[in-house]
Amino acid sequence: MVDDQLSYSARAALTERVKELTCLYGIAQIAGQPGMSLDEVLQSVVEQLPAAWQYPDIASARITLDNTAYETPAFREGPQKQTADIVVRGSPRGAIEIVYVEQKPELDEGPFLKEERNLIDEVARQVANIVERRQAEKDKLKLHVQLRHADRLATLGMLAAGVAHELNEPLASILGFAQLAKRCSGVPASAAKDIEKIEAASLQAREIIQKLLVFARQRPPEKARVNLNQVVQDGLYFVEARCAKEGIELVRELSPNLPEITADPAQLNQVLVNLVVNALQSMSGAGRITVSTGFCDSNVRLVVQDTGAGMSKDVLEKIFVPFFTTKDVGQGTGLGLPVVHGIVTAHGGSIEVESKVGCGARFEVRLPVGAPQDMEKDT
Repeated sequence: MVDDQLSYSARAALTERVKELTCLYGIAQIAGQPGMSLDEVLQSVVEQLPAAWQYPDIASARITLDNTAYETPAFREGPQKQTADIVVRGSPRGAIEIVYVEQKPELDEGPFLKEERNLIDEVARQVANIVERRQAEKDKLKLHVQLRHADRLATLGMLAAGVAHELNEPLASILGFAQLAKRCSGVPASAAKDIEKIEAASLQAREIIQKLLVFARQRPPEKARVNLNQVVQDGLYFVEARCAKEGIELVRELSPNLPEITADPAQLNQVLVNLVVNALQSMSGAGRITVSTGFCDSNVRLVVQDTGAGMSKDVLEKIFVPFFTTKDVGQGTGLGLPVVHGIVTAHGGSIEVESKVGCGARFEVRLPVGAPQDMEKDT
C-alpha cells in the first residue's frame, strides 16, 4: 500500500513536471515564430498557461502589460489567485495571473504548489524577455531611421554648400549690375520697375544662399557670453507687431536668473524668429504663441509653443529636411527649420518637437551652459 502511494505520488509529480516543461517549451516556440505581433504572442502565451496548473479545468489566465489585458476565453475572477509581476529593465510593466474559479484545498501557496510558484515566476521572466527583445528591435529600427536621416542631412549639407558657393558669384554680378542700372539717367519708368524687381529677387536669392550656408555650417558662429532672456526680448520685438496684426496673443514666460551661455546672439535670434514665424504660419486667425525659457540639467531651454494646426507624424519626420514644406508655393522655402536645426547643433545643443494634428506644436531647444573659456576655444 505504501509503495503504491509512493508510486502514485511520483507519477503525479512527474505529470506536473511534464506539464510545466511543456508550457515553457510552448512559450519558447511562440516567441520564436516570425511575423507575430507582440499582441498575438502574448495572447498565445496566456492560452498556454491553464494546462500547466494542477486544476486546468477550472483555471483561467490573464497577462496584463501596460494596462492592456490578454485573457483566456471566458476569463472570470475566482476566489483563489496566483500572480507574478512582469518586470522589464527594472521597471514593473504588468502581471501574470492564474485564477481558480472554484475553491480548492490549501497546499503550499493557497491551492497552488510551490513548483507552480516557480513556474509562474519563470513565465513572467520569459514574457519580460519577449517584451524587452521587441523593444530592442523597435529601438534598433528607430536608430537606423535616425542614422539614414542624419546621413541624408549630411549629404544635403555638402550639396547645399557647393551650390551656394557656385551661385554667389553670378548672383553678386546680377545684383551689382541691377543697382548700377538703377542709377543710370534716362531709364524709362517701366524699365526702372523691372530693375527693382530684379534687385528684390536677387536680394531674396542671396538670403536663401545665406540660409543654405548656415544649414551647411559653412559660416562659423561668432560666439559671446549671452543671456537667453535678452535674446528673446530682442527677437520678439520684431514679431510683436505681426502677431498683434493677425490677432495672435504672444505670451512670454521667462525664467529669472538664467545662467549665461556661450553662443552667437545673432544666430540665436534667427532661431527664435524662425520658430515664432513658423508658429505664426501654422495659425489662421486668433491663437496663442507662448515663448518660455528655463534651466535644467546644465542646459538652458527655449520653448516655442503654439495653438496652430499641428503636424502629422509623417510631416514631423521631415520638418528638418531642407526644402521640405507644407506651405503653398511662394509662402516658404523649406529652409527655416533646417536652419534652426543647423544653428542649434552647431552650438552643441538639441531640438525636440511635439505635435499632433489639431493640437498645435511645441519646439524645445536645449543649449549647454559653457564656461567662459569655451568661447575662447571656439572663436
